[in-house]
Amino acid sequence: MEIIEKSGYKSLNLMKSSSLSAVTVGSNAREMTSPKPSTKENTKPQEIKLHTQERAAKRALFNHSVATKLYLIERQRKLEDKIQKIIEEEEIRMLRKEMIPRAQLMPLFDRPFFPQRSNRPLTIPREPSFHCMSSKCWGCTDMYNFPHCQAYNPF
Repeated sequence: MEIIEKSGYKSLNLMKSSSLSAVTVGSNAREMTSPKPSTKENTKPQEIKLHTQERAAKRALFNHSVATKLYLIERQRKLEDKIQKIIEEEEIRMLRKEMIPRAQLMPLFDRPFFPQRSNRPLTIPREPSFHCMSSKCWGCTDMYNFPHCQAYNPF
């Protein structure tokens, strides 16, 4: 005990460990005297089936379907572009063909043209009345009939 007291803090740790070992020894002694519980059978590990293989197969199938779909879309787009190009080339060919200058057809001389006199009466010319366009006449709607302005004739 004197050694324990002199050593101070370290002695407490040593003392605690020795008391614990005494307790464990005592508990082991009790266990040996009591009847042993029945031993359990060893368990066999179950086969763990991970879904990684299934998921990998499904993912490969999905990737293949996506790649196929993209290939078909690209092929369809190329086909449409090719058809559009053929149509445009045909239109250009037709426009060039139409732009070639050609002579007009010969007129038919079996019915010669004879001009005829018009049935409408001739127009009677009148001198414009610009002098009536003063501030007094802005309300007039008929440009050629100014009864209140015809009296004023500066010419």
